Amino acid sequence: MEVRKYAREDIPAMIKIWNTVVEEGNAFPQEEFLNEETGKMFFASQTYCAVAAEGDRIFGLYILHPNNIGRCGHICNASYAVDSACRGKHIGEKLVSDCLIQAKNAGFGILQFNAVVESNVHARRLYERLGFVLLGVVPDGFRMKDGTYQNICLYYHML
Repeated sequence: MEVRKYAREDIPAMIKIWNTVVEEGNAFPQEEFLNEETGKMFFASQTYCAVAAEGDRIFGLYILHPNNIGRCGHICNASYAVDSACRGKHIGEKLVSDCLIQAKNAGFGILQFNAVVESNVHARRLYERLGFVLLGVVPDGFRMKDGTYQNICLYYHML
Protein backbone atom coordinates (compact mmCIF):
# COMPACT_ATOMS: atom_id res chain seq x y z
CA MET A 1 0.00 0.00 0.00
CA GLU A 2 1.26 3.47 -0.85
CA VAL A 3 0.20 6.93 0.23
CA ARG A 4 0.20 9.21 -2.79
CA LYS A 5 -1.29 12.44 -4.06
CA TYR A 6 -4.86 11.83 -5.16
CA ALA A 7 -5.77 11.56 -8.83
CA ARG A 8 -9.02 12.49 -10.55
CA GLU A 9 -10.02 8.84 -10.89
CA ASP A 10 -9.77 8.44 -7.07
CA ILE A 11 -12.51 10.97 -6.39
CA PRO A 12 -15.57 8.62 -6.42
CA ALA A 13 -13.95 6.33 -3.81
CA MET A 14 -12.80 9.33 -1.79
CA ILE A 15 -16.32 10.77 -1.75
CA LYS A 16 -17.73 7.43 -0.59
CA ILE A 17 -15.21 7.13 2.27
CA TRP A 18 -15.64 10.79 3.27
CA ASN A 19 -19.44 10.56 3.27
CA THR A 20 -19.35 7.43 5.43
CA VAL A 21 -17.45 9.33 8.13
CA VAL A 22 -19.87 12.25 7.84
CA GLU A 23 -22.82 9.84 8.12
CA GLU A 24 -21.37 8.19 11.23
CA GLY A 25 -21.54 11.60 12.89
CA ASN A 26 -18.80 11.06 15.47
CA ALA A 27 -15.64 12.56 13.98
CA PHE A 28 -16.10 15.23 11.28
CA PRO A 29 -17.91 18.51 11.95
CA GLN A 30 -19.43 18.47 8.45
CA GLU A 31 -23.07 17.49 8.11
CA GLU A 32 -23.45 17.86 4.35
CA PHE A 33 -22.50 15.00 2.04
CA LEU A 34 -20.25 15.45 -0.95
CA ASN A 35 -21.53 14.66 -4.43
CA GLU A 36 -19.52 14.37 -7.63
CA GLU A 37 -19.46 18.12 -8.23
CA THR A 38 -18.88 19.29 -4.64
CA GLY A 39 -16.38 16.49 -4.04
CA LYS A 40 -14.21 17.52 -6.99
CA MET A 41 -14.23 21.14 -5.79
CA PHE A 42 -13.64 20.22 -2.15
CA PHE A 43 -10.63 18.00 -2.76
CA ALA A 44 -9.16 20.36 -5.37
CA SER A 45 -9.39 23.27 -2.90
CA GLN A 46 -7.05 21.66 -0.38
CA THR A 47 -3.36 22.53 -0.09
CA TYR A 48 -2.64 18.84 -0.43
CA CYS A 49 -4.81 15.77 -0.61
CA ALA A 50 -3.61 12.17 -0.57
CA VAL A 51 -4.95 8.63 -0.66
CA ALA A 52 -3.78 5.32 0.76
CA ALA A 53 -4.03 3.02 -2.24
CA GLU A 54 -3.06 -0.34 -3.58
CA GLY A 55 -3.59 -0.51 -7.31
CA ASP A 56 -7.03 0.94 -8.02
CA ARG A 57 -8.29 0.31 -4.45
CA ILE A 58 -8.53 3.35 -2.16
CA PHE A 59 -8.35 2.55 1.56
CA GLY A 60 -8.32 6.06 3.00
CA LEU A 61 -7.47 9.69 2.43
CA TYR A 62 -6.46 12.93 4.04
CA ILE A 63 -6.87 16.61 3.33
CA LEU A 64 -4.37 19.28 4.37
CA HIS A 65 -5.06 23.01 4.40
CA PRO A 66 -4.25 26.19 6.34
CA ASN A 67 -5.77 26.40 9.78
CA ASN A 68 -5.62 30.19 9.80
CA ILE A 69 -4.40 33.18 7.79
CA GLY A 70 -1.82 35.93 7.97
CA ARG A 71 0.35 35.85 11.08
CA CYS A 72 -1.02 32.42 11.92
CA GLY A 73 -0.80 31.11 8.35
CA HIS A 74 2.08 28.79 9.26
CA ILE A 75 -0.38 26.58 11.12
CA CYS A 76 -2.19 23.92 9.12
CA ASN A 77 -5.01 21.51 9.78
CA ALA A 78 -5.83 18.08 8.39
CA SER A 79 -8.61 15.51 8.37
CA TYR A 80 -8.31 11.78 7.83
CA ALA A 81 -10.81 9.17 6.66
CA VAL A 82 -10.32 5.41 6.40
CA ASP A 83 -12.69 3.01 4.66
CA SER A 84 -14.83 1.55 7.45
CA ALA A 85 -14.09 -2.00 6.24
CA CYS A 86 -10.34 -1.39 6.58
CA ARG A 87 -10.06 0.23 10.00
CA GLY A 88 -7.60 -1.22 12.49
CA LYS A 89 -4.98 -1.97 9.82
CA HIS A 90 -2.71 1.03 10.55
CA ILE A 91 -3.85 2.90 7.45
CA GLY A 92 -4.52 5.99 9.55
CA GLU A 93 -0.93 5.91 10.82
CA LYS A 94 0.38 5.87 7.25
CA LEU A 95 -1.88 8.78 6.34
CA VAL A 96 -0.91 10.91 9.35
CA SER A 97 2.81 10.16 8.89
CA ASP A 98 2.67 11.21 5.24
CA CYS A 99 0.65 14.28 6.13
CA LEU A 100 3.36 15.44 8.54
CA ILE A 101 5.90 15.26 5.71
CA GLN A 102 3.66 16.98 3.17
CA ALA A 103 2.72 19.73 5.64
CA LYS A 104 6.39 20.53 6.21
CA ASN A 105 7.07 20.38 2.46
CA ALA A 106 4.23 22.87 1.93
CA GLY A 107 5.96 25.31 4.27
CA PHE A 108 3.81 24.91 7.36
CA GLY A 109 5.45 24.93 10.80
CA ILE A 110 2.69 23.44 12.95
CA LEU A 111 -0.07 20.91 12.33
CA GLN A 112 -3.01 21.56 14.65
CA PHE A 113 -6.17 19.56 15.19
CA ASN A 114 -9.05 21.72 16.38
CA ALA A 115 -11.66 19.14 17.24
CA VAL A 116 -10.66 15.56 17.98
CA VAL A 117 -13.68 14.03 19.67
CA GLU A 118 -12.62 12.85 23.12
CA SER A 119 -14.26 9.44 22.70
CA ASN A 120 -12.24 8.81 19.50
CA VAL A 121 -9.61 7.00 21.53
CA HIS A 122 -8.01 5.21 18.56
CA ALA A 123 -7.23 8.51 16.82
CA ARG A 124 -6.08 10.14 20.05
CA ARG A 125 -3.69 7.27 20.83
CA LEU A 126 -2.31 7.42 17.31
CA TYR A 127 -1.74 11.18 17.45
CA GLU A 128 -0.03 10.95 20.83
CA ARG A 129 2.15 8.05 19.64
CA LEU A 130 3.22 10.17 16.65
CA GLY A 131 4.25 13.06 18.90
CA PHE A 132 1.18 15.30 18.93
CA VAL A 133 0.75 17.31 22.12
CA LEU A 134 -2.63 17.75 23.77
CA LEU A 135 -3.34 21.47 24.20
CA GLY A 136 -6.55 21.15 26.12
CA VAL A 137 -10.18 20.10 26.09
CA VAL A 138 -13.27 22.07 25.07
CA PRO A 139 -16.26 20.81 27.06
CA ASP A 140 -19.22 19.77 24.92
CA GLY A 141 -17.53 21.10 21.77
CA PHE A 142 -18.89 18.48 19.37
CA ARG A 143 -22.51 17.65 18.66
CA MET A 144 -22.82 13.94 17.96
CA LYS A 145 -25.26 12.53 15.40
CA ASP A 146 -27.66 11.58 18.21
CA GLY A 147 -27.75 15.18 19.47
CA THR A 148 -25.62 14.62 22.57
CA TYR A 149 -22.41 16.56 23.11
CA GLN A 150 -18.87 15.29 23.54
CA ASN A 151 -15.71 17.08 24.60
CA ILE A 152 -13.17 17.88 21.92
CA CYS A 153 -9.40 17.72 22.30
CA LEU A 154 -7.02 20.14 20.63
CA TYR A 155 -3.65 18.78 19.50
CA TYR A 156 -0.59 20.18 17.78
CA HIS A 157 2.65 18.86 16.27
CA MET A 158 5.69 21.02 15.50
CA LEU A 159 6.93 20.32 12.01
